[in-house]
Amino acid sequence: MLSKSAPLSDWLAWLETLSPVEIDLGLERVRKVKEQLDLVMPEHLLLVAGTNGKGSSVLMCDAILRAGGATVGAYTSPHICKYNERIVVNGEPVDDACITAAFATVDAARGDVRLTYFEFGTLAAAVIFADAGVAVWILEIGLGGRLDACNVFEPTASLITNVSLDHCDWLGDNVEAIAREKAGVMRAGRSTVFGALQVPAAIRDNAGSAGADLLCAGVDFSFDVADDNRWSWRSGVAHYGALALPGLPGRFQVANAAAVLMLLHVAGLADAIDSSLLNRVLPGLDLAGRMQTRYSLGRHWLFDVAHNPAAATELAANLADSATSASTAGIVGLLVDKDAEGVLEPLLAFVDRWVAITAASNRAMPAAELGRQLANLGQQPVLIANSVPDAVEFARRQTSESDRILVTGSFFTVAPVIECLDAAGESQDDG
Repeated sequence: MLSKSAPLSDWLAWLETLSPVEIDLGLERVRKVKEQLDLVMPEHLLLVAGTNGKGSSVLMCDAILRAGGATVGAYTSPHICKYNERIVVNGEPVDDACITAAFATVDAARGDVRLTYFEFGTLAAAVIFADAGVAVWILEIGLGGRLDACNVFEPTASLITNVSLDHCDWLGDNVEAIAREKAGVMRAGRSTVFGALQVPAAIRDNAGSAGADLLCAGVDFSFDVADDNRWSWRSGVAHYGALALPGLPGRFQVANAAAVLMLLHVAGLADAIDSSLLNRVLPGLDLAGRMQTRYSLGRHWLFDVAHNPAAATELAANLADSATSASTAGIVGLLVDKDAEGVLEPLLAFVDRWVAITAASNRAMPAAELGRQLANLGQQPVLIANSVPDAVEFARRQTSESDRILVTGSFFTVAPVIECLDAAGESQDDG
């Protein structure tokens, strides 16, 4: 066992050695350790599941609740640059000492119970939130729902943003199978909000069998975007009008915001919400790695963690909306369990040349294989990079100052490129 005073980097490296597998679905082990921890649970706990839009939805929930005066703990995964991003208390990532102390608490409670990296981190977040005494916990489901570590906690209400193909090796190879897994966050007598207009039959069936109250977009709540880009939201219990668009890029973010508003209402957390509060909060939000832009090393960079076909389609729509006469180079890295063709196909029309890299994960698709698939799909030239610095340099050489470089395919692609740019920028500053 490490000391709680050991560096966070040492703890994270040690956590990766605890389980022979990165993903080990099941709740029995996590539940056993949770009971040993004997946590003081909050007044409200929200579970956020779905294929895409979970991180954005958690961010919106957190910001709206805090603006209304609530104390909030938010847990998301994975992170972009620092592990601390996963555990946020009242809008601020917790510090290293707080995390390592929680890790030590979990380790003492687990005995000989084997936990994965994600399970250990989930329980540590719960320890931190309990110690902080925040009134609302918001937990993002990492994978699926039914057997995800976050699902050991009983929600006040839950949100399923949408369902599309992703993690097929773990959740099933069709939307209905995946929907059944995500429906595992439903509870008898509690409300679950479904944020997309097309509702899989498995969602409705599981709501009925679980005895959950299912509220669906377009039926129980709705939104409308006017020609002046103001939007409105309406349900049977409330109406908000003349709302500014969320600051998070993408047309789909209004749908995410609409589902979040319904979630807060059914959870009994909407008393402080009005149009004025929403217009103070939503337009100013941003989220790393989601249509994130920056200017660095003389180039315009665009980062998006799109890693499944639905997310790539939304990214393509955003690229179409921001069409430019300039050239676009794409740096891409994918995990081997992803639908490479489904992710890449929507983007081909917007990228003039590609650089394939191996994402920073032991589940990564090798750059050479990814490059081969890219070459077979389109007519654009493809380079294979042996490292992230090589990929950054290749992309820079292929572009001018007026061009842009898209980085996409995975959190494990976006994060290393951002870190590389940060390091290169610091090196230039030092010089």
